Amino acid sequence: MAIQPLRSTTSTIDIYIKLAQYPILADRIRERMREVLFASGIIDLATFEEEVERLAVESQRREGVLNPYHDEPANVWHRRKARIRAIHTDFYFGYNMPQDTFEEIIQEVLSEQQRSEDDYFELAFNPEIAPWQLLFRQGEIYENRSPVEQKRVKHHLEEIKVVLIKGMISDQLPFIGVAKKVFSVADLKWIYERRIGTGKIGGKAAGMLLAWRILQQRDPQFGPDISNLVKIPESFFLGTDVLYDFRRLNNLDHHMNQKYRPIDDIREDYDSIVAEHVRGQFPPEILEQLQDVLRAMGNLPLIVRSSSLLEDNFGSAFAGKYQSYFCPNQGSEEENLKDLVQAIARIYASALNPDAISYRAQKGLLDYDERMAILIQEVSGESYHSYFMPTLAGVGFSRNPFRWNPKIRREDGFLRLVWGLGTRAVDRVSNDYPRMVSLSHPRLRPETSATAIQRYSQHYVDLINLEENAFNSLPVHQVLETDYPYLRYLVSQRQGDSVKDLISPTTLTTKRNLVLTLNHLVRDETFLRLMRTTLQRLEKMYQTPVDIEFAIEIEPRYPQPIYRLQLLQCRPLTIYQEGEPVHIPEVLPAEDELFRTYGLIPDGEANGIRYIVFVDPRKYRLVPNLTVKQELGRAIGRLNQLLEAKKFILIGPGRWGSTNIDLGVRVSYADIFNTKVLIEMSVADAEGIPELSYGTHFFQDLVEGGIYSLPLHLENPRSKFNWPFFDDAPNLLTRLSPQDVACADFLKVIDLDAVRPGHRLTILMDGVHDEAVGFLEEGDWKANGHRTNLFIPG
Repeated sequence: MAIQPLRSTTSTIDIYIKLAQYPILADRIRERMREVLFASGIIDLATFEEEVERLAVESQRREGVLNPYHDEPANVWHRRKARIRAIHTDFYFGYNMPQDTFEEIIQEVLSEQQRSEDDYFELAFNPEIAPWQLLFRQGEIYENRSPVEQKRVKHHLEEIKVVLIKGMISDQLPFIGVAKKVFSVADLKWIYERRIGTGKIGGKAAGMLLAWRILQQRDPQFGPDISNLVKIPESFFLGTDVLYDFRRLNNLDHHMNQKYRPIDDIREDYDSIVAEHVRGQFPPEILEQLQDVLRAMGNLPLIVRSSSLLEDNFGSAFAGKYQSYFCPNQGSEEENLKDLVQAIARIYASALNPDAISYRAQKGLLDYDERMAILIQEVSGESYHSYFMPTLAGVGFSRNPFRWNPKIRREDGFLRLVWGLGTRAVDRVSNDYPRMVSLSHPRLRPETSATAIQRYSQHYVDLINLEENAFNSLPVHQVLETDYPYLRYLVSQRQGDSVKDLISPTTLTTKRNLVLTLNHLVRDETFLRLMRTTLQRLEKMYQTPVDIEFAIEIEPRYPQPIYRLQLLQCRPLTIYQEGEPVHIPEVLPAEDELFRTYGLIPDGEANGIRYIVFVDPRKYRLVPNLTVKQELGRAIGRLNQLLEAKKFILIGPGRWGSTNIDLGVRVSYADIFNTKVLIEMSVADAEGIPELSYGTHFFQDLVEGGIYSLPLHLENPRSKFNWPFFDDAPNLLTRLSPQDVACADFLKVIDLDAVRPGHRLTILMDGVHDEAVGFLEEGDWKANGHRTNLFIPG
């Protein structure tokens, strides 16, 4: 920028000579000089730092460093920049500011120790427009005062923290209301120093940091002190503004209006959008800082996680909507950097994926400028042979979303636990099962027989393969050996018709008999108390139920091991709103009762339903090829749009949304968000009974969307399903969606007006007694599906 000299300025050399007399205070004086420059509008912080960067690179070339981003160690580079910054400060100040101002700054710094007590309690600037460095320094001054003196500046300190939180972390008011109580200025400065680029650090990073600070509180009002048992992984934050720089640099701004296009167009374009992002380049200064991150992390495996502005917010968790990627980080520096930037680019592209856009539309957030920050973390875990993984990982809910036994108390919480990386706990993976734990009665499990316990246990483990530099999903028996140090905490063994604790690895006859029950953990009150305390404290501070993602480290001790919680994520949890108790008629006319089911039933009622979209589980097994099964999911997505203004439900084989298309119809949230109830039929076959959606991201989507997820356990002898009704009802599919004629043998749309005029389907769900029923009832129905004159048969 053009520099305009002022009258009565002092020369740069005079400043340099004067500051040489203050070798200890010189840095502080120059910091004040920069604050004056920025506050006066002579230059802004961003431009100043850009010039420092450019001058530092030029100085490298003069000194023979020809490849400035690779040939100089990071510590030398930072020392170089510090010296250039000091010289540049003297230069700007000497040409632009009066000598009197320079002398005043020196005297101010010298006299700080002799300031009057009242001076320490005054806030002599507007925090909203002040430079952040000034806010950090003033905040530290306030926090270093005695407890009595802090009361006098509490309002000033709170304002400073709110300004920093809004500028750097989140402007969501519910978040700020909690964060200002638990974050210190030192916490905020730590975040600032780990931020790459400018802009906010996004919702996922914000939620993790807030929850961590809540659990670090040692004040008895927060409950038992667990601060030494809870930590977060080493983390860095790529600010939201970098997304703008990336798109502008790669001519990708035209994709910003993608969210306003028809959903079919969004789906069709998405693969090419991802490819364009992967080919993109990052600004050199961002690449340099990412390389510094990799050097700081060494060869630890990394996870690159989305952290958009809207993620993990109150009322819109965006659970699983955006991508995360593991970077094993075992290659050369060039290979590791390439993997890292491609992971970031793919996450940027995921902001435009159809599932996320549909979710935003449903939440009324489509017009929001949804910028994507990135959270870069070390993977929690340790090495075992050639693998890297945590001992235990999973998700926890402060409120149990369902019960499989009347004894279970919802308010005590719920866990989904797996060995290895937690991906198998949060996603609907193919034919595998985490351990589900009710924290009120942890030893109660949905399965009772040895066969069922073995069937519904974890059979695969997600991990980082260090030798192959890759993320793998491998069979448990292939990875787990008798030398695994935490074997007794995780496994039991099948012995005939029973599953028994593993006394010693020497008693194990074959690894094939191992069952990942995690029984030792769910009996250990130390572990259970840590999880209950964590969830209850977070719910209390958030003033709403929460769910977390975590990893667990086990430190063997005698007589009790120590469990340490690695907190990975925390977000407000939407739960079904409890209404009036539901009364289920004991007897209904056989022709009116369509189904009755027991086990894992939510509380609620859905009525006035006119349309039933039904995928016959018997016929689904006979679908001739993969293409037809994939087309079934697309057809349901089209019906979801066609029936948008209608009341309809979906019934089909569990698991809806599974990655394994043989286990259920492959749909995403964008394909089903207009339905009122999603019913997953578990039909026993030679392979057993499919697990339903409990506790996954998919399940949370349904809860947030006000969609009831209802299991229909046909293997239960008490359950009923009116097969003749569904077999005989005419199929409306080809009239509604002629293009889906190829799916008509497997997919049926039933219009109750065509089958039983004047009748609608009512579904009553009684979670207390763990029973649900769907039946037809007659009445005078309005066009919107509400009844005006109810008649309940029986």
